[in-house]
Amino acid sequence: MPQIGWLEILSVVIIAILVLGPKEFPIALKKIGSYIGKFKNTLSNFQREISSVTKDVEVDDELISSDKKIKKNLDKNG
Repeated sequence: MPQIGWLEILSVVIIAILVLGPKEFPIALKKIGSYIGKFKNTLSNFQREISSVTKDVEVDDELISSDKKIKKNLDKNG
């Protein structure tokens, strides 16, 4: 995985200031930060949903296995 050093970051910042201008640069940084925050929030929600679904599946599997055990015990004793 490529690593980004301080020189590369400084180069990108300087180019961004030249392209956007000193007045628009902070606004662009705020927008980028906002997009990153929204992306992280969406990713976190997605992970929470996946975790919830897997817990539900595990509970269902446990219920099915306990039902099978109960039926086996009833068949043995019944």
